[in-house]
Amino acid sequence: MTSRAEQRAATRRALLTEGRRRFARDGFHEVVLAEVAQGIGATKGAAYHHFGSKAGLFRAVVEEAQREVADRVARAAGEHDDPWEQLLAGCRAFLAASSDPELRRIMLVDAPTVLGWNEWRTMDESSSARHLAEALESLIAAGVIEPQPVEPLTRLLSGAMNEAALWLAQPTGPTPPGQPDGSPLDATMAALTMLLDGLRQPTA
Repeated sequence: MTSRAEQRAATRRALLTEGRRRFARDGFHEVVLAEVAQGIGATKGAAYHHFGSKAGLFRAVVEEAQREVADRVARAAGEHDDPWEQLLAGCRAFLAASSDPELRRIMLVDAPTVLGWNEWRTMDESSSARHLAEALESLIAAGVIEPQPVEPLTRLLSGAMNEAALWLAQPTGPTPPGQPDGSPLDATMAALTMLLDGLRQPTA
C-alpha cells in the first residue's frame, strides 16, 4: 500500500509537473493555481499546502529548472578532460538551454520579473554560476588563466552569459534574415570564446 508520505510526495511531484507545463505554455500571470490542482485531480487546498501560493509553486518550478540547466552544464563539461574545453562546453550547454522553449519562458522571461532580480540572481549563483566559478578556479590552478580573484570574474562572465541567454531567448528568435537556424547560438559562442581567449596566459 502507498503510504501517506508517498502520496504527498506524488501529489507534490504532479503539481510541479503540471505547474511547469502551464507556466511554460501560458506564462506566470495567466496560470491559476486552482486550475493547476484541478489538472491533476487535486484540490486547491493541496496546492496551497505544498507551495503556499502560485508564486511558491513558480519558485519551486524555477529552482527545478535551474538545477536542470546546472546538470546540463556539468554533464557537458564532464565529457572533456582538458579544463579549457570543459569551460567552453559548459558555457555552450548553458547558452543552448535557453533555446529550450520550456526553460526559456520559465527561467529567463518570467523568473526575473516574478521573483525579482536579486532572488533570480541568487538562484543562478547557486546553480550554473557555481559551476562557472569552479571551472575558473581549475583554470587558474592549472596556469591557463592568470591568477586573480575568482568572484568578480565569475560575476562578469555570468552577467555576460545571462544577457546573451536572454537575447537568445527572444520568442521570435534573433536569427537575421538569410542565416540558417542555430546560427545565433554559434555566433554567440564564437564571440564568447574570443572573450574568454583574452583571459588566457600567452603560454597557455
